[in-house]
Amino acid sequence: MKPSLQLKISQHLTLTPQLQQSIKLLQLSTLELNQELERFLLENPMLEREDGDGSDFAPGSAPAAGEATEPGNQTDTPASSEESHGEAEPASFDEAGEWSSAGSGSSNRDDDDDTDFQELQAAGTSLRDHLDQQVSLSPLSDRDRALVRFIIEALDEDGYLNQSLDELLPLLPPELEYDLDDLSIALHHVQNLDPAGIGARTPQECLSLQLRAMPPCPTRDLALKIVDEHLDLLAERNFLRIKRATGCDDDALRAAHALICRLDPHPGSQHSVQETRYILPDVVVRKVRNRWTVTLNPEAMPKLRINSLYASILQQNRGTGGALTSQLQEARWLIKNVQQRFDTILRVSQAIVDQQRQFFDYGDVAMRPLTLREIADQLELHESTVSRVTTQKFMATPRGVFELKYFFGSHVATDTGGAASSTAIRALIRQLVEAEDRKKPLSDAKIAELLGQQGIVVARRTIAKYRESLNIPPVSLRKAI
Repeated sequence: MKPSLQLKISQHLTLTPQLQQSIKLLQLSTLELNQELERFLLENPMLEREDGDGSDFAPGSAPAAGEATEPGNQTDTPASSEESHGEAEPASFDEAGEWSSAGSGSSNRDDDDDTDFQELQAAGTSLRDHLDQQVSLSPLSDRDRALVRFIIEALDEDGYLNQSLDELLPLLPPELEYDLDDLSIALHHVQNLDPAGIGARTPQECLSLQLRAMPPCPTRDLALKIVDEHLDLLAERNFLRIKRATGCDDDALRAAHALICRLDPHPGSQHSVQETRYILPDVVVRKVRNRWTVTLNPEAMPKLRINSLYASILQQNRGTGGALTSQLQEARWLIKNVQQRFDTILRVSQAIVDQQRQFFDYGDVAMRPLTLREIADQLELHESTVSRVTTQKFMATPRGVFELKYFFGSHVATDTGGAASSTAIRALIRQLVEAEDRKKPLSDAKIAELLGQQGIVVARRTIAKYRESLNIPPVSLRKAI
């Protein structure tokens, strides 16, 4: 082959750095945007906040945006502190036979003036500390107290002992000559601590321990018999067989069932340290002159500007500040892209509200089917842009705080040729279940029939899928006495 030159004309799309930055900022959540801006502020001296102290948008100062699990109650609960988990820190016996651990009690902690108040509060309310305080006041010998603390260290965050005593025994120092009887006695001491149910190895044992801690009475005795012998029937809500096995009547069974339902299957969770992180909405919806209007949330908007001092220095030394000139351009791009991000969020939010105005007036049952493409076509945007805007962006409304994606969903055909949104169908299912006769709850087929009478054609398996997404148990588990 001979070498040759060829001239070819072609078209291709190239994303400029400015456009790439705009796309990146658009898909960030409020917290992620905060972190990104802090990075720019540290790297670019030409950029500063209007308030000058950076307190409005400092990392961690604004609540984090998270997944919306339930409309109107949008909180996100992260994992508890290390001391409230079942994974214990390395621990060992000291020379006196005492069980010691970095997280096994406040008596082993040294005072630290620099310790954060929140850490002190967390340490004071952890499950292990709560139990250790009781052990410290108990009239046990040092040897028994050390073994009880060993059992406490093996509990998980809910207060359960997930390891058998046979598995725990090899972990003890052999020179102390502990046996299974010693471990059983120590476990018995743990199970007598507060809260009741601590140290249980199964949920059945946990409920039984709580009932045994109550004063004897006919209702308590019947509930204890049901838990110890017929808990599987109770889980199946087979009340007829329970009455036959125990010889009780409906009123006694109803009272015992109510008592069992009041028990806590996770007794240790009440002492776990939880931090509530609230959502900072990007937009706020209000009704103004009979029209639902969207406005940006000023608390979520960073206030950025060009540093006047560096800008004046650059203006006085034109042609010599190459690095500053580049940083000035980058600062201008960032300010423009941040503003464009919020403008796009506002446009998309207003379009969503206009399409779903019936929802804001009447609630979930009035939600209409909506797709990303409809909003994209209406605003002349790309569908991927609308997807980025609606991800991890939140809207504060009189009905609660919702992620923008909440207003989009699949649809189900109606017998009139129209469509009903899956959100509206879920709301109707919830209304039907809440209004049902608990002695004769509605089956999935019956719910589908009732929706069909309203003109909504839904298959039974679709009803089952929506019911499960609402955490509504099946008909057999909703039946009351």
